[in-house]
Amino acid sequence: MLIKTLSGVYPLHQIVLIRAVVALVIILGIFMPLEGGYKNLRSQRWRLHLFRGLCVVVANMAFFVGIAAMPLGEATAIFFVAPLFITALSVPFLGERVGIRRWISVAAGLVGVVVIMRPGTEAFRYAAMAPVLAAFAYAAMQITARKLGVTERASTMAFYVQITFFLVCTASGLVAGDGRFAEGVDNPTLLFLLRAWIVPAQSDSAVMIVIGILSAFGAYLISQGYRMAEATTVAPFEYIALPMAIFWGVIIFDEWPDTVAFIGIGLIFSSGLYAFWRENVRGANIAVDHPLPRSR
Repeated sequence: MLIKTLSGVYPLHQIVLIRAVVALVIILGIFMPLEGGYKNLRSQRWRLHLFRGLCVVVANMAFFVGIAAMPLGEATAIFFVAPLFITALSVPFLGERVGIRRWISVAAGLVGVVVIMRPGTEAFRYAAMAPVLAAFAYAAMQITARKLGVTERASTMAFYVQITFFLVCTASGLVAGDGRFAEGVDNPTLLFLLRAWIVPAQSDSAVMIVIGILSAFGAYLISQGYRMAEATTVAPFEYIALPMAIFWGVIIFDEWPDTVAFIGIGLIFSSGLYAFWRENVRGANIAVDHPLPRSR
């Protein structure tokens, strides 16, 4: 929501670079010392860290591009097929078992995406494809987190994510930060990607710092969740962000989803919650049943 408020003035890569710098300060100053010190920055699995970092960069950039041109609630609803993608990807990549009923819930969630996007009608926006890409990249990122979580601490995973953001956004700023690619462009989505960097106003700087703080805690806590429990157990809890996105979209941007959008949102929301319910019915193991060793 905060990034959407800045999307009409600043380029995306500038906002995310500042966010990454603030997040890195918090990770290195708070989380890393709490989990054993800076020796945890050394990792033998840097390839997986790099892949996960690139996945989260694609997920974030694609999602933020989407919300620049779409109502916040609808873009977030489309993005929230990510936990359903996680359910699907957990089978080939993590060896987790998914029953026929949860496969049906995945299909229902994808139908919800189609309902919101409304392809073939005047209401269709190409920008709606961005949250779908974001959802798939995010799912791949969290599946990778589950693999990394066996040996890596949450602070280490969060650090490498923010470092990837820092490097990619710095490179983007060097290439497009002067705004030369934005000349003659009037599409709000492209402008969000290509406009020139400017010195932020004092109030906007404060907002960017808050975004960085939220990013640091979010990255750490999500990484911790996915390393401590099965992906199919953790993923549905992320759905709390969907009603929150609708709330902030209405309060801040006066964006009310229409009836068709609410139907799609309902399909996505209910399919995710059903997947979680089925997981409880099956008696799936969660973190409390198999806690990590105290040294972790």
